[in-house]
Amino acid sequence: MIPAFTALGSGEVVLMLHGIGGGHLAFAPQVETLAGSGYRAVAWDMPGYGHSAPIEPYTFKGLAEACIRLIEALMARDDIERRRTSPTRAGVVLVGHSMGGMVAQEVVARRPELVRRLVLCGTSPAFGRRPDGSVSDTFQREFVNQRTAPLDAGQTMADLAQKLVPQMIGPGALPEGVALAIHCMSQIPPGTYRRALEALVTFDRGADLARIRVPTLVLAGEFDRTAPPSVMKRMADAIPGSTYLELKGVGHLQPLEAPEDFDGALLNFLNLPDELT
Repeated sequence: MIPAFTALGSGEVVLMLHGIGGGHLAFAPQVETLAGSGYRAVAWDMPGYGHSAPIEPYTFKGLAEACIRLIEALMARDDIERRRTSPTRAGVVLVGHSMGGMVAQEVVARRPELVRRLVLCGTSPAFGRRPDGSVSDTFQREFVNQRTAPLDAGQTMADLAQKLVPQMIGPGALPEGVALAIHCMSQIPPGTYRRALEALVTFDRGADLARIRVPTLVLAGEFDRTAPPSVMKRMADAIPGSTYLELKGVGHLQPLEAPEDFDGALLNFLNLPDELT
């Protein structure tokens, strides 16, 4: 089954994958900007979010397979026009934020031919790694328990959003963007959020960064405590030929906190000739 998505515009496909607290509306500013700039802007609802059916088991393999089905469907729709106008430009531009950036890495690792350019923002190559690269099972369990404890105590996702979103933003965050972020998180089914958290702590594609062979933009937020700039800079250094940028004044929710800056960085990257990326 193909996940639900929203789409606007025509042209080269830019597929945007939201984070654990998002939904397709988490990229609402980018959908409008990209569509107005000559792209077909697509934002999915990750399985279990919005109108997308959940998957079982809820793993990064399953999430990547769902994304791959969507990419193949989008490419099939545009195949005739794409081959006529730009036969050498196969694949989509894949933009992944936070957990969506992890799904994007999983897709590139499994089906690299489907991705023409890659944008990774507020994400990391692995969850909860120590400096020596080892994994702490205790930290993983504590992370999940801490995030789900309010739900266990009877709070709603709206309650959780009101608490967590303000902790993730920077001092320069756009108030309207923060409000939309709270709305997105409030709409997530609690069961999906729990399953996504359990999947999140298993992610590890650090060893595959050096195998990424498509033009890649790595975007960090100056005040991001979830995916700190230091982590993202090391990530960029491990991806051959990647471009690293840090957005000032914002935290983890870059696309909504600073949509103009985010969109500008994204469009500049997309407008670069292939040989310069």
